[in-house]
Amino acid sequence: MMTDRYKRLIVAGALVPGMFGTAALAQTSTPGTAAAQATTAEARASQTLAEGWRFHQGEVSGDATADGFDDAGWEIVSVPHTWNRVGFYRPDPQSHVHRAETVNKTQGLGWYRQRFAVPPAMRGKQIWLEFDAASRIASVWLNGRKLGDHAGGFSRFRLDATAALRPGADNLLVVRTDNSAPAGKDSTTADVLPLTGDFFVHGGLYRPVRLIAVDPIHLDLADSGGSGVLATTTSASAAEAKIAVRTRIANAGRRTGAVRVVASLIDADGRTATSAQASLALGASATQEAALTLAVATPHRWQGVADPYLYTLSVDVTDSRGRLLDRVRQPFGIRTIRIDPAQGLFLNDVHVPLHGVGYHQDHEGKGWATTPADVAADVAIMREMGVNAIRLTHYQHGQAIHDLADCTGLLVWDEIPLVSAWTRRGELEPRPALVANARQQLRELIRQNGNHPSVVTWGIANEVDFGNSFPAFLTGFADGRTPDPLPLLRTLQGDARAEDPSRPTALATCCEGRLFDQGIAIPTTAAVADLGGANRYFGWYFGVPGDLGPHLDQLHAKRPAQPLAVTEYGAGGATSIHTDDVRGGPIDSRGVRQPEEYESHIHEDAWKTLAARPYLWGTFLWNSFDFATTIRAEGDAQDINTKGLVTYDRAIRKDAYYFYKAQWSDTPTVHINGRRYVDRAYPVTDVRVYSNLASTDLLLNGRSLGARSNCPDRICVWPAVALAVGRNALVARGGGIEDSVAWTLGADAAASVRIDAGAIVAAPASRRFGSDAFFTGGTAGTLTKPADYGKPAVAAVIAGATDPAVAATYREGRFGYAIPLADGRYTVTLTFVEPGLAAGARVFDVTANGKPIVKALDIARSAGGPIKALVRQGTVVVRGGMLDLAFVPVTGDAIVSAIEITR
Repeated sequence: MMTDRYKRLIVAGALVPGMFGTAALAQTSTPGTAAAQATTAEARASQTLAEGWRFHQGEVSGDATADGFDDAGWEIVSVPHTWNRVGFYRPDPQSHVHRAETVNKTQGLGWYRQRFAVPPAMRGKQIWLEFDAASRIASVWLNGRKLGDHAGGFSRFRLDATAALRPGADNLLVVRTDNSAPAGKDSTTADVLPLTGDFFVHGGLYRPVRLIAVDPIHLDLADSGGSGVLATTTSASAAEAKIAVRTRIANAGRRTGAVRVVASLIDADGRTATSAQASLALGASATQEAALTLAVATPHRWQGVADPYLYTLSVDVTDSRGRLLDRVRQPFGIRTIRIDPAQGLFLNDVHVPLHGVGYHQDHEGKGWATTPADVAADVAIMREMGVNAIRLTHYQHGQAIHDLADCTGLLVWDEIPLVSAWTRRGELEPRPALVANARQQLRELIRQNGNHPSVVTWGIANEVDFGNSFPAFLTGFADGRTPDPLPLLRTLQGDARAEDPSRPTALATCCEGRLFDQGIAIPTTAAVADLGGANRYFGWYFGVPGDLGPHLDQLHAKRPAQPLAVTEYGAGGATSIHTDDVRGGPIDSRGVRQPEEYESHIHEDAWKTLAARPYLWGTFLWNSFDFATTIRAEGDAQDINTKGLVTYDRAIRKDAYYFYKAQWSDTPTVHINGRRYVDRAYPVTDVRVYSNLASTDLLLNGRSLGARSNCPDRICVWPAVALAVGRNALVARGGGIEDSVAWTLGADAAASVRIDAGAIVAAPASRRFGSDAFFTGGTAGTLTKPADYGKPAVAAVIAGATDPAVAATYREGRFGYAIPLADGRYTVTLTFVEPGLAAGARVFDVTANGKPIVKALDIARSAGGPIKALVRQGTVVVRGGMLDLAFVPVTGDAIVSAIEITR
């Protein structure tokens, strides 16, 4: 089948240079070789410039574009290439490619020099240099002659090299790239998007570079990096489909020419399904368009992951004698898409619920300089989870992911890097050069990817609706004024609709409808685009998880005629940080306390909400993989956004990954949660298993704990499972498959229960504590000032505390603890800290199994003021396997910071 053939070629890298782009390469060509490749002797040829580059990072002394410049000391590299290595995990550094000492976050100039000869097959033709991407801006010289510049680090661009080439001699190609941050008005990249963003902009020639040789009359290589062909399915039924094909033919010669343009659609068996032709009289040094219509009887339609059938669209240009001048071949899927504001997305009139993810293009150890095989491996991981849609954030991605989306049936949201800012600090209006750059990058995005059946929508912006919620030190406006995004958005909306009327536009918002402090004004940007997308992190950056549903209903009610999607939701998940109860304390969304279990909790709750709202045309969780950024020091990582369901190195699929696999895929799935929380703090715990099996059994040390059938939301729970001292082997199984983990319980943890009250992650202490657990009621709080972007948490100083980090968190209100214990006699030690109330404002009792152990406690009075630790002890007798501690307010709220129970 054709799709299988394309998949194999994409993974091998053979198709990326041309079959899906501009060069019509032979299907038997070998990728990455220096030899010229051509479909016929008369058609275009291509040579990849991959090996033998010399590279220098930073400024150079002398003229690096001169032929005699000495580059002997430069590093020898292959392209794709980037010098940047960003982000690392702190635990066990030797197990990772990235470590503190291997990171390179330098942004600035990167120089490349390459010598090559023009292959004989290219001589006598017009020759172009094609760059699939160069970040952020690139300047190109050939044999000392400046060919041009390109601003924008994500799109393909081409430069006519014909006049500068020496066909029978050595040629010197010099490229200067610059990924400097656009920090000030004099920055070289100040007018190049993105101006900001929660992702790192890697530098260099991180996608392939090649020569393209064509006849002077050819499908336009100056088409903003596109193929010169834009094909659109205008209608498609089981009986017939019609495809509009728009071609741009360039004549670089000095003579007029009569040409014939033939467009054909070839099926998977190599038969021509339909064709159409047109004749043109091309003027000298002119470009002309030809429009053709293809009619296909009983078409085999592209039906997403269910049936990603691809034809081959072939466009030939011949002269008056029938000689082939140029040819472009591209896979093409026949499909129509309709998005209903009440019912969602319909592909060829079949409703398709979108189960989507966000995706960044960087890999540990490679940055952005990845291969098609790397991308294919990522897609395989996503498909295993049941993903059928990808939001390609927050910039134009490369050819490989688009080709794979076509082949595997993934539906794609494409977007440009208009992220959060469109003016520099202190400016109310974007500069004309930046507006022009935004329009250029949108035009390139559409022309380079418009023939992919996988692409559903063109995203014109991400989170440009912060309004004046940003503080003055970020915006430069102390009076609350903010730049208005609407004029630029309206311009981009008009451009997108003019370039491609067949696809809707979209943008993702952050802030509309959220509850901010008084005085915060948020612009309504969503209405500018055809489709709405909401990035909402309830339970992470703001609010609680239960806020998501009502919030989405409000947005839908506000604009019932506009289809709405959720384009980001999720939470950070550190695979080495764990909690005993996800409700135990406040999450640290910009700091360290980011347990893996909380990420699972957010996704469980959010998906339940999203699945119950059929009006959502798509959902895109954040994010498929951890990725690099330089504004974060959180969880167990530095310069990594840990919201991925898979780690940056692709080595660990977090628990939440298997939650979605159980929800979205048909693959029988069973997965025990908390597998990396090996050394347990408590002898009793709930065991949670993600399972889509009809019946799931759980065994502990070979003994069945009972089966669960058709678990609600595909989450099976065995509450209060008692662990033994030493190794505990758990096996979940059913339907012929199983999953196993091994947890350990130390002798001290078995004999004593120590609860860090109000903490979602237990603080390091002189004795082993677990996070807050076994509680009912109350609210959690902390005296530690939480971390913020670029600012670490500030620990509270608590007088008299043996373990200040434990004492700093607390549970407050009217609450109780039901702690499972073996019958016997215990000492209960309670630590209290008054956060700030004066004596007499807070008085409460503590009872154990109904008997008072602390009476009329006034912490401020007893400790001599606030922020001072106070310890009280009592002796209790446990019968019936449970200790009930009740914290009963007399005046104000009860409070406790730590509970220690020892025999």
